[in-house]
Amino acid sequence: MNPNQLNMFKKLLPGLLPVLVFILVDEFWSTEAGLIVAVAFGVCQLGYVLLRERRFDRFVLFDTLLLLALGGISIALKDEIFFKLKPALINLILCGLLGYSAFSSKNLVMMYSQRFMGDVKMPEEAAPAMQQTMKLLFWLMLVYTLLIVYSAFMMSKGAWAFISGGLLYILFGLFFAWQFIAAKRKRGTEAMNEEWFPVVDENGNIIGKTTRSKAHSGPGMLHPVIHLHIINSKGEIYLQKRPMHKDTQPSKWDTAVGGHVGLGETVEQALLRETAEELNLVGLKPKPLVQYKWETDMESELVFSFWTLYNATPRINKQELDDGKFWKMDDIMTHFGRGVFTPNFEHEFPMIVSIIKSSL
Repeated sequence: MNPNQLNMFKKLLPGLLPVLVFILVDEFWSTEAGLIVAVAFGVCQLGYVLLRERRFDRFVLFDTLLLLALGGISIALKDEIFFKLKPALINLILCGLLGYSAFSSKNLVMMYSQRFMGDVKMPEEAAPAMQQTMKLLFWLMLVYTLLIVYSAFMMSKGAWAFISGGLLYILFGLFFAWQFIAAKRKRGTEAMNEEWFPVVDENGNIIGKTTRSKAHSGPGMLHPVIHLHIINSKGEIYLQKRPMHKDTQPSKWDTAVGGHVGLGETVEQALLRETAEELNLVGLKPKPLVQYKWETDMESELVFSFWTLYNATPRINKQELDDGKFWKMDDIMTHFGRGVFTPNFEHEFPMIVSIIKSSL
């Protein structure tokens, strides 16, 4: 469970507090007193969130209104089963939201957090982990909902009160703890198997080494990368589409080949290796294009860019890339500067144009 997901559920859980207030007051006084105090508590929650966070908490409002409706029915009919089923109804709605988010292409929880919670922003590369968390939460909430229904009909009021109230917080606490421990173990395993890069000066001389995560933790660790531009005899440029899981520029179109130089590897070796891995191409004779330093908020790169002439359509490695195709110059210019291409490619594009004009 990453911090963004934890913050999201911290904002959802307070909406369940009015029912806990009802349970406590009802236990010591009466159903009518519990209903009055719980509704008052929900109204106070709404006012507090509105004043402190400048937002209207619709989930608290929904919970309070449902509490009022079902509590009123229970009092009028003198049958508390309607009220006892209230937490199960709320959880069924949550199950629907979680289920749709987990098992469809649209993550409604993500959309809800971005539109309603403001400060909770989920990066695109975190979407797969978020989807997996939604699946686990869906099954957890579904079993919990069935347990509430069972307790409402078959168990004592005290047992129902614990299951429909405090048990939820215990379950979420255990779930978050388990997610935290699992994530920590995963980070430890990844650190053991992490790639190592050489650290270089601006002339390309090796002055040290670093891990991939440290190299991508901010500017400063200058490390070498390679780019290869592939041009055909029609003057078209072959581009690859970066996959969603990439930690830099996911889903954008980029140079035909791009990758890091590994520790103990030369620039030329890295170029041939990446070309074979990504496009299944061997035997090319790339020519140097440009060498430059590229710095972002995430990393510092010493880029060694090359180009080559090749007319056949490369066969992409689908485990490395999402797509690949030759682009006409007019199509590139139409989409230029609109976030379709990586900044690196747009920086090198004028040099490629010069190569095409002089070589074809």
